[in-house]
Amino acid sequence: QVQLVESGGGLVQPGGSLRLSCVASRSAISPMGWYRQAPGKQRELVALITSRGSINYADSVKGRFTISRDNAKNTLYLQMNSLKPEDTAVYSCYAQNLPYTYWGQGTQVTVSS
Repeated sequence: QVQLVESGGGLVQPGGSLRLSCVASRSAISPMGWYRQAPGKQRELVALITSRGSINYADSVKGRFTISRDNAKNTLYLQMNSLKPEDTAVYSCYAQNLPYTYWGQGTQVTVSS
């Protein structure tokens, strides 16, 4: 069993930045990533990173968001810059250790003036 605890969400103005963190209760979990779900929409992948450092981003966040991981701290990050109102969603941390998949509780990100 793996617990994932997110932090860092909040309210930010358009063009602003936030950094999300996700601490895992154990190491050597891969891949890890971030998903988001906006009201009335399906959950979508934001970014994914493997233990080897391979990264994938959703087209909508490329060039604005950066995913990274600190394996020594069992922590996953999502740096979000140039935020737009359409980035408003609940962001959830995700980790996979086949055959199991784990999710954090989610953190709200609201981009509004």
